Amino acid sequence: MGWPLRMFQEEGYYFVTSRCFQGRLLLRPSAEVNEVVGGVLARAVQQSAGNVRLHAFTFASNHFHLLVWARGAALASFMQYLRANLSRKVGRLVDWSGGFWERRYSAEPVLDDTALVGRLRYVLAHGVKEGLVERSAEWPGLTCLPQLLGPARRVFQWFNWTKRWSKRGSEDLEAGAGRFAEEIAEPVELEVAPLPCWEGLGEEERRRAVRGLVEAVEAEARAQDTTVLGARAVRAQHPHTRPEHLKRSPRPLGHASTRQALQALREQYRAFVAAFREAAARWMRGDFSANFPLFSFPPRVVPRGVAQVL
Repeated sequence: MGWPLRMFQEEGYYFVTSRCFQGRLLLRPSAEVNEVVGGVLARAVQQSAGNVRLHAFTFASNHFHLLVWARGAALASFMQYLRANLSRKVGRLVDWSGGFWERRYSAEPVLDDTALVGRLRYVLAHGVKEGLVERSAEWPGLTCLPQLLGPARRVFQWFNWTKRWSKRGSEDLEAGAGRFAEEIAEPVELEVAPLPCWEGLGEEERRRAVRGLVEAVEAEARAQDTTVLGARAVRAQHPHTRPEHLKRSPRPLGHASTRQALQALREQYRAFVAAFREAAARWMRGDFSANFPLFSFPPRVVPRGVAQVL
């Protein structure tokens, strides 16, 4: 069974999730992993040239969530760059050479301001709602919370492996310098943009709104009265660990505060799928002038036995 077709808007907000292979704890928090992840994420946003804007993020031990705005299909190249570099660099840190990601990422449209705030709350709840830490600020992994409650910009190190290769044998690179040596590290700035519905608020008002979300999350967790694992135990887990049970739930088509908005999205998606399938059928018959829907990706390889029309 193939993956559902991915539909991008001319511009829009998306809630993005990507899980590690078999749910293994390959992103297990540590100072080194957090620095590398932050550098890769900042570099990916930088490489998008303004076509992807980051509003929230959290990196769990075996998956991550992003809340982003993206223009057209820019999210596809952004995620390809992000996941490929995380796979190589974090994989090297945790001594993992196999497949890093379990399946393709999900990118669900977020259709209104209420849903955007709801997705932000979900991001900020990580670690607390799972019973891993008591407070959101105690989560040892990389999260946007410090930037939402303080300066919106934060500097990470991007470890430029291309520079390491090009300077091999030169005096600028110390003999035996590794892939995470200071000599190849470049500072890169990561900025978290305010939600559009909060842009008119002052900085302190936005921070107060974030604190309100966090306090509600923590109060809800306390009411459950469950045992908390603790940040030290989270850091002590081996990154190759495969959990016995993984929580899986169907991924929604999108997020909205009204049924009408979700129904409109479903109808739009049905029309998109129908247009794509019609174009694909024409293409398979040898009509390579078939028009695929905007921001979809037609096949790149001519099928066997079909003569291309020039």
